[in-house]
Amino acid sequence: MCKQYTSVSPSDDTTATSVRTENSLQHKKHRYVRKEGTCNVLFRHVPEEWLLYVTDIFTTLVEIRWRVMFLIFALSYILSWLFFGILFWVIALANGDLKDHTNDPCVYEVRSFTAAFLFSLETQTTIGYGFRGMSENCMVAIIVVTIQDVTSCFIDTFVIGIVVAKMASARKRAQTVGFSSCAVINLRDGFLCLSWRVGDFRRHHMVEGTARAQIVRSTMHTTGKVDVTYKDLVIQQSDIVLVTPTTIFHRIEPGSPLYKMGLEDLRKDDFELVVSFTYTDDSTGILHQTRTSYTPAEILWGQLFQEMLRVSRRHYRVDYTMFHHTARVLVPEVSAEEYERKKQLRPSPRHSPRHSPRSSPRLSPRSSPRSSPRQNHQEQYLKPPTVTVELVNDNTVKAEMAVTISSSQEVDRHQDTLCPPTDLTGT
Repeated sequence: MCKQYTSVSPSDDTTATSVRTENSLQHKKHRYVRKEGTCNVLFRHVPEEWLLYVTDIFTTLVEIRWRVMFLIFALSYILSWLFFGILFWVIALANGDLKDHTNDPCVYEVRSFTAAFLFSLETQTTIGYGFRGMSENCMVAIIVVTIQDVTSCFIDTFVIGIVVAKMASARKRAQTVGFSSCAVINLRDGFLCLSWRVGDFRRHHMVEGTARAQIVRSTMHTTGKVDVTYKDLVIQQSDIVLVTPTTIFHRIEPGSPLYKMGLEDLRKDDFELVVSFTYTDDSTGILHQTRTSYTPAEILWGQLFQEMLRVSRRHYRVDYTMFHHTARVLVPEVSAEEYERKKQLRPSPRHSPRHSPRSSPRLSPRSSPRSSPRQNHQEQYLKPPTVTVELVNDNTVKAEMAVTISSSQEVDRHQDTLCPPTDLTGT
């Protein structure tokens, strides 16, 4: 039985597999794609990395963690209030509102830095307590208030867009579509097939989906160079409407990377099977993709996924407790290539030929070992015929008789009819 599907962190030991080297030494490496679908790749020394993140700031904020995003948004509001509060305090200081309380102020009731900060906060958040307000005495203060209002609109729009995009992120929707924790190899329609299971755990399903699979191999050279190669697997019925859990299978036939691989070869190999399911959500219309990977130890030979779909009077019932469960079946442990060769060498279940009793030559009771020379000469050319019967319909049977004569001479009178040996003895 397979274990239940669980998230795997980058530090888990289960993410380590072996890699082939030129001198056949085995070293440990981490998965190329982890079980939860994230790629185990770390980029280092990227040129102008920070510039790339700042240039695409929207995508950067969507991809960061929620706590970092909240911190950035809180700082954006606080720093904007503080910046415009300093400007209002400088305007009040230049106009002399802080020292002389009798002159006409630029901003009413702004006599200190705290009052300037509070006026900036009230203006940007449109609180409007009615205690502080603008006057028509200073044009500079009016311009600053206008700029602050426009800036506040930009910040609000940016924050709302980032939050909505992050809540509708494909990563969250991808967590509701899962793969089986293992893949299996069994017989399907007389062919060895590699299969795995995918299911949607939500009631509202996607519009359409496409399944893909690749064999990823890593080869490490003695110089330290690592080559990663990819090879696609042909999937029968790759376009799926995932209403109920579906088993996706790949037929192991000529051209498949697994065609010459038996059970022992599978256990010794070091590839990684990366599978994905790309689909469109019917609620949001956003394109999503769910990924996972299987190592050779997670591909079970001679196993079959148990049925989890039941039909009641009104509904189709899906039991997700059987999503990862498998059962053992009889499967040859040889490769698909050897299995096909043995199938071709196996005798075909064809009916044995029957002989017609009329046309079968029998010796006459009057015949003896001392028969006439003419009778012996003709018996050399008369062989038991082979009768092939072909059923045309339920009431009609058509028989064809083929008579093989091994003599080099041609006997014309025996082409249409066959005379039984009793006639030959009487002549």
